[in-house]
Parts: sequence; C-alpha cells; structure tokens
Amino acid sequence: MWKAGVKWLFLILGTMIGAGYASGRELWQFFGDESGLAILLFVIMFTISCIVILTLSYEKQSTDYLSVLEAIVGKRLVRLYDYMIILYLFTTTVVMIAGSGATVQAFQLNYWWGVFFITVILIILFIKDIDAVLSINQYIIPLLLVGLMFVLLNFTIHHNLPLFSPWNEQRNWMAAFPFTALNVLPLVAVLGAIGSKVRSKGEIWIASVGSGLTFGIISYIYNNSLIQIADEILLYEIPLFAILNNYSTNMLVFMSILLWIAIFTTAAAGMLGIVTRMKRFIQSPIWVLVVGSLLLMLPLTMFGFSTLISYIYPAYGILNLYILTRLVLYPIFKSA
Repeated sequence: MWKAGVKWLFLILGTMIGAGYASGRELWQFFGDESGLAILLFVIMFTISCIVILTLSYEKQSTDYLSVLEAIVGKRLVRLYDYMIILYLFTTTVVMIAGSGATVQAFQLNYWWGVFFITVILIILFIKDIDAVLSINQYIIPLLLVGLMFVLLNFTIHHNLPLFSPWNEQRNWMAAFPFTALNVLPLVAVLGAIGSKVRSKGEIWIASVGSGLTFGIISYIYNNSLIQIADEILLYEIPLFAILNNYSTNMLVFMSILLWIAIFTTAAAGMLGIVTRMKRFIQSPIWVLVVGSLLLMLPLTMFGFSTLISYIYPAYGILNLYILTRLVLYPIFKSA
C-alpha cells in the first residue's frame, strides 16, 4: 500500500511541478506578499480535491477521465469541461515545451534547440507506453524536490530570511482559489486515467495528504524567497534564475537540469491525459497520437514562456472555479 501510494504521490507531484511552478513564475503570478493564509487554504483544498478525484477514479476503475469528470460536474456540463480539459492539457503542454526552450536560453543556446529536444524525448517515452510515464516519476521527482528545497533553504539561510513572517496582514488570501482551481484540472485528467491501477483507499490517502503537505511547504518557502527579490524578477523570464544569480555555474547547471526535468514530467503527464482521451475515438498507437499532437503544438510555442503563463494560467484559474467548488463540496453532496 505504501509503495503504491508513494507512486501516485509522485505522479501528482510530477503533474504539478512543471515549468510554471518550478520556475517560480506561477507562484509569483498568484501569490507574493501577504500570502501565507492563501497557501494554507491551497493545501487544504488541494488535498480534498486529490482525495475526491482518486476515490472516484478508484471506484469507477477508470482508464480515462470522462467518467470521473461526469461524477464531479454532472451530465449537463461534462461535455463543456471535457473540451476545456483537452484545451487545458493542450495549451499547458505548449507552455512546457516553451519552458524547455526558455531553459536552454539561459546558456546562450537557441530557443528552438530546447523545443526540439523535449519533443523528441516525449515521442521516445510514449513509444514505451503509459507505464513508462508512471514509472519515470518515481526516480526523478525525489531528486527534483531535494534539489529545489536545497536551493530555497540555502537562499533563506544565506539571506537570514525568517521562515515564518508575521500574519497580521493576509489580504491576498483570495488568491488561493484561482491558484488551486488552476492546479486541480490537470489532476482530473491524469488521475482519472489510472483508476484501474489503484488497489486500495489507503493509497489514496497517502498520495493526497503527502502531495498536499509537500506542495504547501515548498510553495511557502519558495514564495518567501521570491518576495525578497521582487525587484529582480522583472529582469528574468524564469524567476528561479534570479535566486540562482549569486550561485556558482555548477549550481546553475544542476538546477537548470532539474527545472527541465520538471518541465518534462508535466509535459508527459499532460500528454498522457490527452492521448488516453483521444483513444476513445481514434484507434491508433499512443505514440502516433503523441506525434500528431506535438505537430499541432509546436507553432504555438513561438509566443514564449512567460507570455503564455501570464495569459493562460490566470484565465484557467478563473474558469475552473466551478470544478474546484464541486470537488471541495463533493463529500457534502455525496452524503446528502
């Protein structure tokens, strides 16, 4: 049970810690000053959402997200949110591919080399089928989390930053709702595809509570660090590089590799949600569907990483508030 629960925990983390989150751009878009309460509310709502999605997926033994989505939003809205999830997965995977390009630019390399590299690796990964996507998170996500926490804690200690700032003013608490709403939609798509692989409810609680606490701790420390360099963030497409500005080249290279891994795992998870849904009406090998999807995505990456995040993420955060409300209140609806 524990081993399986940790596997789903890493799948959740791999889905969420993508280019937007690991780079700091997504956190800065929603949080910033006076956001301690907002992050706490995010942890609570995110954990409840994971429990509900995984429980529904497990009960329905689902292999794609459609039946889980219908149970959450109802038959009337399931088609609308089905299209929205496909569009969300498509556009955020575009953001991930653009993030790969932005990462290699930090080393004075051409943007399109990063785009080309992640495209090829995604195709190779899906030739090995879905299990390769699930298993890869078990190895690379722990390394990513350790590396990110090391940099953030080192930055905190080096600059004598307080881990717990006064909570007298928490005027940004409302940001918790669009931020959580943004992040639960891909979970419906990805976790809805693995219901047939979940074996017990114990796995669900381990994955949900573990991922919620992990995200809460990292988000709080990361946001606290970004507040200290607010003036410098404007100069960087990837805020994490502003934190790494005074570190050695070796550390910059190491964290860039970890950032790219975060980008890759989220792109892979998003692609998993897309192709498992597409297989309902297109009977082709998964890797063929991946190639077709990537060919449609590549032209859109020319808009750039930070531009895509600044427009797409807030929009989805607002549009997804209904599905977040349904998830958080689902235990009440079910018992009524």
